[in-house]
Amino acid sequence: MKIGICSDHAGYEYKNRLAEVLRQDGYDIKDFGTDSPESMDYPDVAHPLAKAVEEGEVECGIAMCGTGEGMAMTLNKHQGIRAGLAWNKETGELIRRHNNANVLALPARLIAFEEALAITKVWLDTPFEGGRHLRRIEKIPLK
Repeated sequence: MKIGICSDHAGYEYKNRLAEVLRQDGYDIKDFGTDSPESMDYPDVAHPLAKAVEEGEVECGIAMCGTGEGMAMTLNKHQGIRAGLAWNKETGELIRRHNNANVLALPARLIAFEEALAITKVWLDTPFEGGRHLRRIEKIPLK
């Protein structure tokens, strides 16, 4: 599976650590930046990640900033994106199982790296349930 990943300065360390673990687990990772811990604007990396998911360049994405909210808000401006913010394993599972989130947003300043990794693994391993949930997400306009 090819996964896109991005972060702003607040998520820079987690992004790099998470990408390395996922590569070791056999995932193909495309890094959209940022490439340093220097202050930067999260939309500059969120928009390219969203475009890559929409165009099928990557199958899904992971985005990190201080709260995860800025990334989620920016990503969800794209019609083909269903970004969900997760701060524990349960929300990580539910945004995939019920909402078929194709991008995971993580709050790097609010959770430990171990929790971010656990959330990511649950999110990646959880299938979309379909059924009544499909009917609901079909009401979210896409391209």
